[in-house]
Parts: sequence; structure tokens; C-alpha cells
Amino acid sequence: MTDFGEIPEFSRDRKKLYKKIRSIYDDLEVFKTALASELPNHLSGTVQISNLGRDVNAPVYKVRHFRCKALKGKGSRSGIRVIYAYEQDKALVTLIEIYHKSKRENENRERILKYFT
Repeated sequence: MTDFGEIPEFSRDRKKLYKKIRSIYDDLEVFKTALASELPNHLSGTVQISNLGRDVNAPVYKVRHFRCKALKGKGSRSGIRVIYAYEQDKALVTLIEIYHKSKRENENRERILKYFT
């Protein structure tokens, strides 16, 4: 059984995204269910974020293929990115960041380092 947590900034990111994408809460629940069934492997379209430094205590991943009901016709190419850390020994997934790629090009490395070093 995999537990899910999130940092406070993730909640704010999701709330902002909800103003434009009304299905985001439901989409995240579907994502969590799919991810939990795949772990310790990861969903397709997921890449590990490298060059975070040696002090990072959990591997951090970026999901590039995130399905969104509100963006019909896009499928998994919705443009939404989800950043999460997976601590396999604790069976814990921590959601770090969610954003649309048109608003931001890359993940917030400062945020990752703040919580995972």
C-alpha cells in the first residue's frame, strides 16, 4: 500500500490550476490510483530529475504524460506536469509541484531542495 502526501506549495499550485482546469482534483485521484498500481515502477512518460545534488534523500520524478478530462482531445499530452518524490523504503509518494508547461518550463529546484535535503 502506497501512501500519498503533499507539501503546502503543491496545494496552492493545484488550487491555481483548478481555476482554469476544473477536473484537476479528479484527474489527480486517477493519477494516484494509476501510480500506486505501478510502483515501484513508474508510469510511462515519467522521468527522473537529475543533477539535484548528492544531498537529495529521495529520487524525484517528473510526469510528462498526465491525462486531464477537462482538456478534451489531448489525452496524455495535456501539458500538465507533476513533480513527485518516491521514498520506496517508506512506500511514500510526496507530491511537490503541479503546473502547466505553458506557464513554466521546468520544475522549481529550490522547492525540491528545500524539502528533500
